Amino acid sequence: MKLASINGGLATENISEGHHSTSPLPESHPTNPKNSLPDKHKQSKKKSKKRAKATSTESAMSTGIDFSTDNEASNQANNQANNRANEQTDSLTEPFTQPGQQSAPQLDSAEMRVAVEPESSSNLATPQPQTEPADLLKDPALKNKAYRQALDRLQAELVEMQAWVKRHGLRVVILFEGRDAAGKGGAIKRIADCLNPRGCRVVALGKPSDVEKTQWYFQRYVMHLPSAGEIVLFDRSWYNRAGVERVMEFCTEEEYQEFLQSCPEFERMLVRSGIMGIILLKYWFSVSPEVQEQRLQARLKDPTKRWKLSDMDLESRNLWEDYSKAKDAMLVHTHIPEAPWFNLDSDDKRRARLNLMEHILSQVPHDRTDTIPLELPPRRIKKHYVRPPMNEQSFVPEVY
Repeated sequence: MKLASINGGLATENISEGHHSTSPLPESHPTNPKNSLPDKHKQSKKKSKKRAKATSTESAMSTGIDFSTDNEASNQANNQANNRANEQTDSLTEPFTQPGQQSAPQLDSAEMRVAVEPESSSNLATPQPQTEPADLLKDPALKNKAYRQALDRLQAELVEMQAWVKRHGLRVVILFEGRDAAGKGGAIKRIADCLNPRGCRVVALGKPSDVEKTQWYFQRYVMHLPSAGEIVLFDRSWYNRAGVERVMEFCTEEEYQEFLQSCPEFERMLVRSGIMGIILLKYWFSVSPEVQEQRLQARLKDPTKRWKLSDMDLESRNLWEDYSKAKDAMLVHTHIPEAPWFNLDSDDKRRARLNLMEHILSQVPHDRTDTIPLELPPRRIKKHYVRPPMNEQSFVPEVY
């Protein structure tokens, strides 16, 4: 006899010894006298009664049922089970339920064994609380899906900002400065990818030519400043003199000191020039030595990024403290109210890009609702034109 808890009630399984079929044998079939004696059935019934009483007590103890407070219901349940055992001669009895509960459906022997076995705790379906999407600012890993969603939203707002800049004739200059492998190029790429290239330009000048060395230092940068309605992104700027030229001794001490004195005045002149001055934003990408080393090693292994490494980049690894000293001196002299510096932690490239875009949008005035709705009219088709045959044209071979 087995007892198990099903939906809060009790069910019994009475399996008599020596019986596995639920129908009597045909009369023509010879039977074994030892297996068909009436005394054998009576002894089996008595044993089933004893097992029912013993197992009922054990099941009650395991399920937490107190029979001392509900003896009548317990006895009634046991009597029902015993009556069914006396009325049937097959090896299985129907499961019963306590008073007030819906009776269980009749099951065959295979289904009965499955039904009476207690469900393990691992198979029980427990309701799981619905968790909200991870907050972007609290997610330490910043998974790809969350990053793409935030990037798409910010890029769409950058498009609106560019439309506002063009409509109102603003001029925006953004400087990107920092150490090698600090993430400047990747941030510029994400900003420029979504903008109209006719209104947004990226300026990345090489080393000055012999002619440019004889000019006013800021002269070669002035020719790249924006006109009305344009945005210019400088991938390194006139601050080369305070950084790499200072550390690598590409300029004299007099030229360096002159720059520290002239640069603040030059930037004040840009900001207050004309009726609407230039919006000048300056960002310094800060990267730790460990992260920089990892990125430089990755560039050595990636053939598509190998061009980013130069002999000067490799030499600058040994001049970390010198660059830090030059940066600190630069910030002291050029951090002015009209054009302040904004430091950006770029150890995490994805977070740095998103934070940068958010800050740019907060610094450049624009209205998100100031968009002109467009409608696409139906295309007009001219039926009188006949195109030349395609066999007279040259096509690119379809290799893929």
